[in-house]
Amino acid sequence: MGFQNNFLWGGATAANQCEGGIFEGGRGLANVDVCPSGSDRGAVITGHLKMLEMDDAHVYPAIEAIDHYHHFKEDIRLFGEMGFKVYRLSIAWTRIFPHGDEEEPNEEGLQFYKEIFEECRKYGIQPLVTISHFDCPIGLIKKYGGWRSREMIDFYLHLCDVLFNRYKDYVTYWLTFNEINMILHAPFMGAGIYFEDGENEERIKYQAAHHELVASALATRMAHEVNPENKVGCMFAAGSAYPYTCKPEDVWEALKTDQENYFFVDVQARGYYPSYASARLAKNGVFPVMEPGDKEILKRHPVDFISFSYYNSRCIAAPGSGREEAGGNLFKSAKNPYLDFSEWGWPIDPLGLRITLNQIYDRYQKPLFIVENGLGAVDIPNENGEVEDDYRIDYLRRHIRAMKTAVEEDGVELMGYTSWAPIDLISAGSGEMRKRYGFIYVDKQEDGKGTLSRSRKKSFYWYRKVIETNGEVL
Repeated sequence: MGFQNNFLWGGATAANQCEGGIFEGGRGLANVDVCPSGSDRGAVITGHLKMLEMDDAHVYPAIEAIDHYHHFKEDIRLFGEMGFKVYRLSIAWTRIFPHGDEEEPNEEGLQFYKEIFEECRKYGIQPLVTISHFDCPIGLIKKYGGWRSREMIDFYLHLCDVLFNRYKDYVTYWLTFNEINMILHAPFMGAGIYFEDGENEERIKYQAAHHELVASALATRMAHEVNPENKVGCMFAAGSAYPYTCKPEDVWEALKTDQENYFFVDVQARGYYPSYASARLAKNGVFPVMEPGDKEILKRHPVDFISFSYYNSRCIAAPGSGREEAGGNLFKSAKNPYLDFSEWGWPIDPLGLRITLNQIYDRYQKPLFIVENGLGAVDIPNENGEVEDDYRIDYLRRHIRAMKTAVEEDGVELMGYTSWAPIDLISAGSGEMRKRYGFIYVDKQEDGKGTLSRSRKKSFYWYRKVIETNGEVL
């Protein structure tokens, strides 16, 4: 027994990391557009350096990215050549509503995504659409402060109403928010939030998250009303937290870390604030303000499935233990001495994926979907211009093997797998181009130069065989 016959193999991208063309087609400016590469990126995405415009002192990789805006037909044709069953993409909110609060949508933006969906259909690829993938219009940030304002819910639902109705003949798989728990770690990137001196950052983050949770539940209701065939998922950044030792203090800290990670999904999947979160938020004076009816909205409209990203597990030591920290990711973690690490310092832990799958499925008993998993690496073409990325094949092989075991031996219900990313694009965390994930090499360098030509890496042919054999040949 292996993967189900209709298992959804594919790849995942985000509009802000691949499209470019941010000044074309009537598109407006978004938070992710003004996140620069370089040393200031961390301060901007965490909301500690206010940046709502572009300046001449920084480089903004989203301006061109890999120019998927003009290359999408070629890119989707290559996805079709690999045999994709599904393509996870996101909608750039500001292509549809340039400032976020318009009454009427931008028809040119709607036509662009319609053409993408038609291209997918040509190759038998189902779209899996993330409605908001680290994406908030600058217009809404300037007027309302991003998701700290409850008024964002109505603007988001107006977007959803347009998307669900315009694309009901093309899309039945939807995700409401990408990595919703990242609002706690990168609040400007995740929710368009920046902080002023003296503000209670925790209170603002949890209030904004509550607004997103209510918006997600109402969007789920709307999706089901527009088309009963629609399936709506939540999405979070996953990765089990291991205690650094069996010292009870380490175990306790790891448990708390897992709870923080699951908190928002607990709400989206179960329909209520879990008691551990309610108690801690109240104790810390940061429990969000709720409107009458919010609890009922959350309760009545849970998601249909749970999707998540998995790049690595985390290793948690008690405060003051002096353990060496692992690098790379936005999540703080002690360095696990039993694991290898990527060029960016991320732990490589295939068994951790099996553990994570089991923990999530045990917790929710809803279908799961791995919508991001991959290896960021520096790919250097050889003298023939070919990229022999055996290291990526090895990484993906081991992770797919682990998820296959979770399905076959542990009984986990898994809908599909979309690798991050099928094509090289801009890194969300670092803003780099040299941190490549794709099966398809894009001739675009860190300095912005390059022809933007596409070429197949060795992993392209490997993944094609994986899909062709439904994961039997790895």
